[in-house]
Amino acid sequence: MRRLSIILGPTASGKTSYAISRALEAGSPVISCDSRQIFREMRIGTAVPSDEELATVPHYFIRTVPVTANYTAGIYEMEALALIEKLFAEGHEELIMAGGSMLYIDAVCKGIDDIPAAPPELREKLTSRAASGELPQMVEELRALDPDTVGEIDCSNPQRVIRALEVCLSSGRPFSSFKKREVKKRDFEIRKIGLTMPREALYARIDARVDHMMAEGLLDEIRSLLPYRDLPALRTVGYSELFDYLDGKISLDEAVRLIKRNTRHYAKRQLTWWRNDNSIEWITL
Repeated sequence: MRRLSIILGPTASGKTSYAISRALEAGSPVISCDSRQIFREMRIGTAVPSDEELATVPHYFIRTVPVTANYTAGIYEMEALALIEKLFAEGHEELIMAGGSMLYIDAVCKGIDDIPAAPPELREKLTSRAASGELPQMVEELRALDPDTVGEIDCSNPQRVIRALEVCLSSGRPFSSFKKREVKKRDFEIRKIGLTMPREALYARIDARVDHMMAEGLLDEIRSLLPYRDLPALRTVGYSELFDYLDGKISLDEAVRLIKRNTRHYAKRQLTWWRNDNSIEWITL
């Protein structure tokens, strides 16, 4: 039986090294399912595997897409499934996938609902409003149109709010009404292996990784991306805080503190997302 083994877990839990060791055992490449490591220009702030790690086994979906691309979980689903079928056809019996992007993992395992696109001008208007500080008002508008979605998404994430609101406004239907939640059948076995560790140890790893990123030149990477700062790819932890520093809104020490705090919050959201998935085999490191 063909098997896809997915190594998942909160950020900084050691997925990269564990996945490489499993890939060497299985004679498999590593298929990344990280929604930020896929962007070419975002190397340091997304903790892309080192050159040595990338040379150990072949990796896919690492720094392959420009930040200007409108890359979605739906596109990833199609491209990842095509790659998986190709690799199985080449004779692999087990493939290793690794990453912590919950929606990308669900796209591969369950499929993405067919949600209609909205007019570009509406998205531009909503994006401009969010950038101008109107996100709280937009959340309340979404709550009036679709309270179910407000209860499900991370309302501090502008991209999630914009997507839901634009569908509500352009279709006249709640965003949640398009979510059929029908699990698509895959013709291969899926095994999920979750990595975890005591909270104090995970938080210490997060803090150390942020310090390492700063030492590696994260601030210079952020400066090089200033022309693209309003793109969806860059509205993420590690980038937003340093953009605020470059704007003079906060000190560098405060930006680093916030990156560590917000990364810990993201790790909590990841674990909450997977809490009720009984198919995950958890390994404590």
